[in-house]
Amino acid sequence: MRVDCNFYGSVPMPDAGAGDPRPVDRRYGNRDVLACYANLERWASTMDALGYDTMWLTEHHFQYEGYEVTPNLVQFGQHLASRTPRLRFGQMFNVVPQWHPLRLAEDVALAQILTGDRMVFGVGRGTVPREAQSLGAMVASGDNEMSREMDRQNREIFEESMEIIKAAWWNERFSFSGKHFVLPPPGIPDRGSFVSDLTLVPKPIAPIPIYQPVGSPDTLEYAPRARHLGVIPAAPPGVVKPKWDRFAEAAAAVGWALSPGGGRCLAVNCHVARTTAEARAGAQGPHDEWVKFLAQYGRFRSYATRDGGPTPFDFRPTVEDSVDQGVMLIGSVEEVVDGLGRWRDLLSLGHVVLFFDMPGLTQAQMDEQLRRFAQEVAPRLGIRMDGPRTYAGADAAHVPDVPVN
Repeated sequence: MRVDCNFYGSVPMPDAGAGDPRPVDRRYGNRDVLACYANLERWASTMDALGYDTMWLTEHHFQYEGYEVTPNLVQFGQHLASRTPRLRFGQMFNVVPQWHPLRLAEDVALAQILTGDRMVFGVGRGTVPREAQSLGAMVASGDNEMSREMDRQNREIFEESMEIIKAAWWNERFSFSGKHFVLPPPGIPDRGSFVSDLTLVPKPIAPIPIYQPVGSPDTLEYAPRARHLGVIPAAPPGVVKPKWDRFAEAAAAVGWALSPGGGRCLAVNCHVARTTAEARAGAQGPHDEWVKFLAQYGRFRSYATRDGGPTPFDFRPTVEDSVDQGVMLIGSVEEVVDGLGRWRDLLSLGHVVLFFDMPGLTQAQMDEQLRRFAQEVAPRLGIRMDGPRTYAGADAAHVPDVPVN
């Protein structure tokens, strides 16, 4: 099994928990942000030494509240690659509608070259209007009552952008004419003629795996059709399994035959300790702060309520809900082994992305999480923690049969 970690990228937050302050009342400065960056550098080195495969970071902008303070994940991953000998780096996720697709294509290609082919490419559509609209995009959110019109336009821009990125990567010359982009724009004079096509410089030196979060019915159809590897966030097993299976069915329908469990990974929160009580105590504040911040975006709608009624859009689960419903791996070594083992059996799981880094976790706690999983959980599951591997056919399955120039 391939084992990665995703990092939320929050500033040190010793008062994390369910109570005050509210997320909107938090405000941190540059010194706190730099402390977060120092921690990420430390944990990249720890992950590399312990044999994890890929370190993922989370893109957001203007986050004075202290959550997710890493705005340029390609640049940050390139920096971390310079400080580690083998770890791979990915973005969970680049918010594609907030970037010009050609600048993003260039940045990722260049980062792949400079890191020695240690970059993977995660793409998403975003969640936060404050950053999307400030950066010239739009997104459906709980802040705008999940606007269908904003979601439609966001999806259109995302899908056109991905077409452009791939065309630029895998063709010597390319042009594109769509609803939102025309590249090159018509009528550009160039040394006695007019520009009719473009050439990306540089291009990738090898196939770049493309990962996309999948949850909605539309994305479950689009991602396999686009040959994007699916990232499915943990939810109650009865929610995850149909999505997992539908992804494979949609892939098969377009001629992409996946091995059992192939082409997809499971992203799951995890907190492991010597005992159940220690794990729940250690996870309590970070779990509740994470829930407090993300509930307003509908993050926990997949949970069941205790009374069996409809789950509110802004539902806020407790640690007990997250554990009892099988959504998070919070417990003793034995309990986390059993929980991950159940996911492996249910999904034929071959790739997991662990999310230890809920806000409020201390440096010492994160160090312990990385080591305890690698040294105590993984061996009990027969997982070899020996660093990045080549996954024949899996990571490159989405790449067209076009030679890399």
